[in-house]
Amino acid sequence: MYSDKNVSFKHGLLYVCYILLQLSWGLFQTLLGFLLFLLFIKHPHDFYHGAIRTKWPTFNGISLGLFIFVPNEKNPDLLKYTKQDSYRLKERCDRISVHEYGHTIQSLILGPLYLLTVGFVSLSWSRLSRYKKLRQQYGVPYSFAWPEQWADSLGEKILKKPALR
Repeated sequence: MYSDKNVSFKHGLLYVCYILLQLSWGLFQTLLGFLLFLLFIKHPHDFYHGAIRTKWPTFNGISLGLFIFVPNEKNPDLLKYTKQDSYRLKERCDRISVHEYGHTIQSLILGPLYLLTVGFVSLSWSRLSRYKKLRQQYGVPYSFAWPEQWADSLGEKILKKPALR
């Protein structure tokens, strides 16, 4: 069980409810997240407000139920994305964690519909070259797509920390 001495009983109870909901209402995405977790089992993991966070060697993030995958700020290969500025890299990784946590809340709200709605749109928006070109050509922020904006908003509201925006 989670053993952070700074976590109150109330927060501990919320974490238990969060985990149980992800394992029931969010079962489909949690199972996919678990499979991805197993693929990256040798990378650093920690608890992040009830979610299981994996710090992997890519600059992208993904959220699948109980599991979030975010860039590892200690990976020197990722410094190229922040012009070798380790402070900016850590800040970006922290913001991605907040954003991906927001997606876990979407999973709690939408349950089995999460993958068909948020998952599909989010993956398309982040990966398809058509949308990458659109964002680059017109300066459209990543958070322009509705699931990304919603994830930022949920993560910021719950954690009281800045997300991607």
